[in-house]
Amino acid sequence: MTATAPRSASATPDEITGRIFSSLIDAMEIFCIYVGDQLGFYRSLHEGGPATAPELAARAGTNERYTREWLEQQAVAGYLAVDNPEASADERRFHLPDGYEAVFVDPESLIGGASMAQILVGTVAPLNQLLAAFRSGDGVPYADYGRDMHEGQARVNRPALTHLLAQEWIAAMPDVDARLRAEPPARIADIGMGQGWSSIALARAYPKARIDGFDLDEASVTAARENVRESGVEDRVTMDARDAGDPDLAGQYDFALAVECVHDMADPVAVLSAMRRLVGPGGTVLIVDERVPDTFAPNGDDVERMMYGFSVLHCLPVGMVDKPSVETGTIMRRATFRRYAEQAGFSRVDELPVEHDTFRFYRLRG
Repeated sequence: MTATAPRSASATPDEITGRIFSSLIDAMEIFCIYVGDQLGFYRSLHEGGPATAPELAARAGTNERYTREWLEQQAVAGYLAVDNPEASADERRFHLPDGYEAVFVDPESLIGGASMAQILVGTVAPLNQLLAAFRSGDGVPYADYGRDMHEGQARVNRPALTHLLAQEWIAAMPDVDARLRAEPPARIADIGMGQGWSSIALARAYPKARIDGFDLDEASVTAARENVRESGVEDRVTMDARDAGDPDLAGQYDFALAVECVHDMADPVAVLSAMRRLVGPGGTVLIVDERVPDTFAPNGDDVERMMYGFSVLHCLPVGMVDKPSVETGTIMRRATFRRYAEQAGFSRVDELPVEHDTFRFYRLRG
């Protein structure tokens, strides 16, 4: 993802209308991508080759007329290619262009795009509840965002966790990397692990380590356990719906991490304090969270616009469910996070020298 330059504040009304119209088209195309992703159309075209509408409908078990409309829409949008556009509707053959499988099919591709469609669908699922929350000041529970939210979030982050978590992010802390490879086997606490891809990536990168994932969302924990089982690392990875602040866990871990979840928490100081206790005096905590500007300014770039969109529609409402709440939202600036870390009892907060378009990396030590 590459951020574009900030837009001018001097756009004319007509230009603003044009921008909204363009966004309308983009949004409808995103939802059509969701349809193709969820029905397996892209995977079928990749694995089974080019297909007419009747052929793809037969493969996917879908209605032929709906399938034809989707294929034509995708070709008009430029996501699919058509071999014989002049042929009759039922004889046109559509295919996924070479290389596009990395965008639409490969679950570990760093340029995957279909997952973005799913997370958007999940983000807007409880819109009526969100409107009510705006009026009441209440929150919108994470569970009410449904499967598309927790699965879409997991899919969006899976490629980076698979290819970058150990290889770049933890590698930027050579002493931690060495400990996780050494004897006796290190223990890792993965806080807010979602569907478990971070824990799975850690288990694969550090064959001696034992990883415990903690998340309070039951649906995510259930999915995580299945992913762990299918990945073949269940002998060293456990997934629990358990509060990491349990006193019985204190001092049991060498390393703890939380990826893209601290800003969602009603009481991040309490969670960070619990993580400090998990690793004890000599341990390290890694917090991976959003890369946002240090100060507010209008006309932000694409990344900041995306972050504010998620904050309004999801992160702030989720963080306002439990009371009292610090009401952080997605836009957790450096100064805000450092204040939370200091209040949690950490004496040292270092930002790792890792370049990433959307994340910052904070190493915390007691």
